[in-house]
Amino acid sequence: MFDIKAIRDNPDLFDSGLAKRGVEPHSAKIIALDEERRAVISHVQEAQTQRNDASKLIGKAKGSGDDAEAQRLIDEVAKLKDELQKGEDRQRLLEQELQDLLAGIPNIPLDEVPIGDDEEANELHHTHGEPRKLNFEPKEHFELGEDLGLMDFETAAKLSGARFVVLKGPLARMERALANFMLDIHTSEFGYEEIAPPYLVRDEAVFGTSQLPKFAEDLFRTENGFWLVPTAEVPLTNLARELILSEEELPKRYTAYTPCFRSEAGSAGKDTRGMIRQHQFSKVELVSVTAREKSLDEHERMLSAAEEVLKRLDLPYRVMTLSTGDMGFAAQKTYDIEVWLPGQNTFREISSCSVCGDFQARRMNARYRPEGEKKTHFVHTLNGSGLAIGRTIVAILENYQQADGGIAIPDALQSYMGGRQAISKEGT
Repeated sequence: MFDIKAIRDNPDLFDSGLAKRGVEPHSAKIIALDEERRAVISHVQEAQTQRNDASKLIGKAKGSGDDAEAQRLIDEVAKLKDELQKGEDRQRLLEQELQDLLAGIPNIPLDEVPIGDDEEANELHHTHGEPRKLNFEPKEHFELGEDLGLMDFETAAKLSGARFVVLKGPLARMERALANFMLDIHTSEFGYEEIAPPYLVRDEAVFGTSQLPKFAEDLFRTENGFWLVPTAEVPLTNLARELILSEEELPKRYTAYTPCFRSEAGSAGKDTRGMIRQHQFSKVELVSVTAREKSLDEHERMLSAAEEVLKRLDLPYRVMTLSTGDMGFAAQKTYDIEVWLPGQNTFREISSCSVCGDFQARRMNARYRPEGEKKTHFVHTLNGSGLAIGRTIVAILENYQQADGGIAIPDALQSYMGGRQAISKEGT
């Protein structure tokens, strides 16, 4: 959501920001709606004053015996009451129309974000590590997992349909191990507070983080009106909902390990095999709530926290700055971390870290009061994957695969795997 006053004050700047995303100008329509809304509010307030004044005069007229004047005033009050009702109804309609319009407009990108239509315009920020050179033909993760008998898509399809998987034995333990490994890094070394949030949320929460109304088809909804979380970003960010925090309390840093549920609408034919794109997957999420002057520094810090996981696992990766046409709806700027997958012979996204400015905070009415000031400001929010666990399993399988089909366990993960150093077909 946006500050309407800022749009009125500089409509060209607002429209030029939208143009970077390939979105048509909206300032004229927003300003016209807002002017009509303000005119209606003014008219309603004036009618309210007239009604109050007339109501006071009725008693005086009756007291002085002027029944004709009293009746005239009674008729005037009745007319004003009807006028007030129509004005209030019109005000509500205009406010809803204005909110609906604003809710469908993406965030304005920061000046340093590369301009482009899609991922082809993304820019390389930096790389870490060298892709492994295997002395045999590498397999993709699903081939490795199925050959080991530890990754079962067929049974998952019987249970739930396409885009689900059953992990068994050491791979099931690896998912749990990775979650603990990631959470330990983020809580003990980067100061994130671990949260165990609800997995079902209300409309207001999903609206607050900008998935609603535009992306409802990407979500799963229960019959009694709850939404399954597409990421822990939703409940974690909404912890600041409708609060006024002191500047001393900021930043708030949260992390959570949760299942995530996405319908993958529009992804038909993409990554139909394997664990890259599923309806249900696990993720360790990072969320920061901070003062507006600190959000860009917090963005770099969050990226470092996500990168540290890959560094400890010794997985090669690159960081991309997403273009205006590739980054998410609520983001001002986004870094994607892409891990190297030998089986696919390419880099694939494993984390996305975004700074959203006050875009989500305005939807949630999340504010803070700077020290020594009476006025409040909207907080700035950030979110990132630290990391997507399924894709981390994919990366470990493909990067640590052995010629005999076994999988070596990264050194940093072995203690979380009960000391296991490898996964083999014999189960050792």
